[in-house]
Amino acid sequence: MKLYTVPLAPNPTKVTLYIAEREALGAKIEVEQVIVNTLKGAHRAPEHLARNPFGSLPVLALEDGSHLCESRAIIDYLEDKFSEHKLFSNDRETRACERDIERIAEIRLAAHINIWVHMVKSPIGIAPDPKRAAALQNEMQPALDFLDNLLADNRAFLCGDRPTLADCTLAASLQFARFIESDMIGQRTHIRRWDEAYRKRTQVADILKW
Repeated sequence: MKLYTVPLAPNPTKVTLYIAEREALGAKIEVEQVIVNTLKGAHRAPEHLARNPFGSLPVLALEDGSHLCESRAIIDYLEDKFSEHKLFSNDRETRACERDIERIAEIRLAAHINIWVHMVKSPIGIAPDPKRAAALQNEMQPALDFLDNLLADNRAFLCGDRPTLADCTLAASLQFARFIESDMIGQRTHIRRWDEAYRKRTQVADILKW
């Protein structure tokens, strides 16, 4: 299998962090990572559009020649295919809570940050849109407050004492904002503590280096 990806971009980074966390637990994820240079337009080249007609990343090329084009579908596939040392809990209720927090981090926060960056200072040249950027920044505040309150008990990770996909999702988007020198955390001390500690971990330090 091949994972077509690009450093820094939030969805590819989320998948890369997921793989790193799995491997740190002892899983052997047999996926070759192939960089697609989006700054040079390689994501619009015919060979990439044949893998993903939307031209986005990441893309997972499966052994049967088919492709998965959405980050969550890729993660779910890898979670099922490599059965040892999974990132999600085996306990049904705990797993449901982990998924719930990850969806909050993704839909109510990361999705807004990911568009907001392009509306402010897009790495791929999308025209700035200050009005939309302001609206997006307003929409993400409740989720930031929720996650800050979640971390107020000094837990090490968003879902407790071990990393989950929720941490990968949040870390990937905060790094994307840092790339344009923006601090999304503000005065939220609990998220800041989590962010600084998570980025220092050897498992992910090379990925979260911006």
